[in-house]
Amino acid sequence: MSPAAVTLLWGEDPYLLRETALELVGERRPTEVDANEWRGSELQDLATPSLFGDPRALIVSDVRALPKEAMREFGAYLGSPDPDAPLVLCCTVAERGKPPAALLKLIEPTGVVTQVQLQRKDFEPWLLQRAGRAGVDLTAPAARALVETIGPSAAQLVGAVRQLADAFPAQRIGPAEIHRQFRGLGEQKTWDLCDKAFGKDLPGAIRALRSIEEGGDEALMVLGGIAARLRDLIRVRTVSDRVPPSQVAKAAGLRFDWQARRYRQQAGNFSLDELVAIHRQVTEADKALKSGAAGGVVMPALVAAIAA
Repeated sequence: MSPAAVTLLWGEDPYLLRETALELVGERRPTEVDANEWRGSELQDLATPSLFGDPRALIVSDVRALPKEAMREFGAYLGSPDPDAPLVLCCTVAERGKPPAALLKLIEPTGVVTQVQLQRKDFEPWLLQRAGRAGVDLTAPAARALVETIGPSAAQLVGAVRQLADAFPAQRIGPAEIHRQFRGLGEQKTWDLCDKAFGKDLPGAIRALRSIEEGGDEALMVLGGIAARLRDLIRVRTVSDRVPPSQVAKAAGLRFDWQARRYRQQAGNFSLDELVAIHRQVTEADKALKSGAAGGVVMPALVAAIAA
């Protein structure tokens, strides 16, 4: 079945949008353009027949970034689009967001508007399908373990499948292989969360926490990582600023000089009294979690208190 002359794909995941766009254009070799690099000749090239008779297609990503003059060009082109040269526009939206109303108004009269989205429950069968295409013998329990470990990110999951293909060639891959290959990923995510939170990057810290929650990691484990980082920062904060990083590392019980430099920078975002106050909040969060409070309530409040 031939694709529509003009299609607007929208959703939260840029990888899924591009994958769907490529599936739409099929055997055609599309020109792919990022809206930030729009030159103004792309639609003219799309409407011009190829010298060699090759079928044409144009995929435009991140259409929110298109300049106003490009939107006028699209308006003119949509008056008489080439049915044999598909134009696919990809619009990435924030969580629960929608495409701009002006873009919908432009596309809906003559084109097709489609939301591209995978629900959490859909990632496992989707991943098994992608693994099969790549020749990776992934079992259903392994797909579940991989989604729980990596989280619901299409691009990261596909990258993980490639990594598994290299690590276990011509082998049937089960949960044991997933855990062996990606051991320590939860700790790395917690490390990233601490870097963002104590670096005063509130949006980044919330995104990191959301990724951890989607990956199914235990709130108490994450809280333990935050407490460990906090103890290191308190020790670093008590060392004089005149002390070189090598001595800071030794005084604070850190293994590496680069840790001392990073932790000194993060500790500098807080007074010692503020770090002690955060320690009290961590203690209260620990009590709340062990008393049955929901991690999805306790942890965002704690992270916001640190990073705000």
